Amino acid sequence: MTTDHEAVRDLLGAWAVGALMPGDERTLAPHLADCDPCAAEAARLRAVVRDLDGPPVTTGPAPAGRGLALALRTRPAASRTASHAAPYAAAVAGLQALLGELDERGSWGVPVVHDWDAHDTVAHLLAADEPLAVRLGLRVPGEFDGVDGTSWREAWAARTEEVLARERGRAPAETVVSWRNQANALLSSPEARDPELAGRATTLMGARLPLADHFLVRAFEAWVHTEDIGGALDLPVPPPRTAHLWQLVRLAVRILGLALGPATPAVALTVAGDGGEVSWILGDGAEPVSAELVLDPVDFCLLMGGRVDPAGVPRGLSGDESAAAHVLTRAASLAWL
Repeated sequence: MTTDHEAVRDLLGAWAVGALMPGDERTLAPHLADCDPCAAEAARLRAVVRDLDGPPVTTGPAPAGRGLALALRTRPAASRTASHAAPYAAAVAGLQALLGELDERGSWGVPVVHDWDAHDTVAHLLAADEPLAVRLGLRVPGEFDGVDGTSWREAWAARTEEVLARERGRAPAETVVSWRNQANALLSSPEARDPELAGRATTLMGARLPLADHFLVRAFEAWVHTEDIGGALDLPVPPPRTAHLWQLVRLAVRILGLALGPATPAVALTVAGDGGEVSWILGDGAEPVSAELVLDPVDFCLLMGGRVDPAGVPRGLSGDESAAAHVLTRAASLAWL
């Protein structure tokens, strides 16, 4: 066999939507030729990728009726997107594939999350991408960080409701086109392609982070809401590719560490799964560790996304249970997706 199953498993989803990175094709193609189970799984995944009515992923208008495969072929080459934007590009491609399934089933009204249906969820993502698009000069300025004593969360909630109300008056396909074109504009921006430009820090949604990290935040949210829609349709959504998943893990740990602050009793957090095992000390690093937590990378990200109960998330635990519970509860409280 050309290579083992573990090495190609993360590539099958990208192959199914035509989003393999340069060089991956040389790894995957020989394996599929030799391995009947992987070839069958690849065929199953490709079958899920239905044609998506609407224009391809471009920054300008295009004729309707093009399929998803064409849309993926006509988006900017993956090699022109820097590593910090690659998880967002993959998340956008994955969601596009799933939206084709919604069209096939006529399931846009299926309840998804909060009080939103599938159409609302895409509208929410359209709104959620706006602050970064505004900051990069791709949209006209708006208020997202709070003014006159209004918190950014209040300002964001108000803007979300405004966009939801607007998009509910449009057809789902129109909302998809608007979301897709805005996402493509973000991925086509100089900041998505130049790590130096993406190193500039800016405050969005209450968090001051490098622009590179804000692209990862967009990837995180797109993936979590793809999970939401997949769950509503009873369709399993694969996790991000291993390299992308670990980019999200590292971002989530940084954000959690900042939220906990130095006064929190020290807890050793280990995230272990596909791609390795990494440990961090959260809280007061000058004091002895009071507890040790071990989490799977997908579980940890879903916890940070508010999709896993902190009391029930699978974990390894030793030491002070209350200190560990504080870390888990704080992680879940940071979600605003």
